[in-house]
Amino acid sequence: MSSPTWDDYLVPCLKALADGETRRRRDVVAAAADLLGISEEERKVTIASGKPRYVNRASWAITHLVKAEAITSPMRAMWRITDNGRRLLEMFPDGMTEHQLNAEGGESYQSFRSPHGAKILGEPVTAELQETESKLTPLEQVEDGQRRNEAMVAEDLLKRLHQREPAFFEQAVLDLLMAMGYGGSFGGATRTQLSNDGGIDGVIDQDALGLSRIYVQAKRYEMSKTIGRPDVQAFVGALHGAQASQGVFFTTASFSTGAINYAESVQSRVVLIDGALLAKLMIKHGVGIQTKRMVKIVELDEDYFE
Repeated sequence: MSSPTWDDYLVPCLKALADGETRRRRDVVAAAADLLGISEEERKVTIASGKPRYVNRASWAITHLVKAEAITSPMRAMWRITDNGRRLLEMFPDGMTEHQLNAEGGESYQSFRSPHGAKILGEPVTAELQETESKLTPLEQVEDGQRRNEAMVAEDLLKRLHQREPAFFEQAVLDLLMAMGYGGSFGGATRTQLSNDGGIDGVIDQDALGLSRIYVQAKRYEMSKTIGRPDVQAFVGALHGAQASQGVFFTTASFSTGAINYAESVQSRVVLIDGALLAKLMIKHGVGIQTKRMVKIVELDEDYFE
């Protein structure tokens, strides 16, 4: 069963206030969640900001109800149903969509909702996009857009890494490890041409004296390729030859189950980084990408008003 969208909370929020009592927002949200049968497991699901998803969606439903003059706030952080709210509840006792609220919510709500019909970046909003966005709160829309943007950038990153020469890829993974904090304040990363039963492509010195080292192998393969146990076994052999206890195997491809199980079974600490994780780490630590714009997302601090 899919999680209720924000407009699924419209009628439950009205029902939570149907007795005419004035209640705190958090109590309205909790009552609405109970009416929808939101499980304890679902209540633990958060959005990227860390806020519970059900709270975010119920709060957005309350905002819409306020704009439609279906509920009002007679005192700070307290809410009460209006005559218009009772009318809506009578019309839609089993649930109300955003489009139905738009039709019955009056001019103030239609004015609030009108930006959804505007153009975004000069392109008309398609019915499909508008329908998708209507199911998400504004914060979720931003986070969804960020995920889609990062997915596209991740794909482009892997394509570019595969197109470049092996030496470039080897240096890129060393740059990533350094950006992640490996190497410390006085350590360093060195790309090497050593070869010993699988080869070592780079070394990270964790300290100035090189007493602690991480050995690296970087394989620039087609993204559709799967690296099996023999390649990982060869890398482990190279680690043993260098008397090393820890290594990281990077690839633009993926690893087979056998390769993963083998890496977990050997005494040496071997970490496997496939293409999907590699791209994610490069984006997170700013390697090979540029941050074009920082967006500040704000929302009311409900605790401040209580």
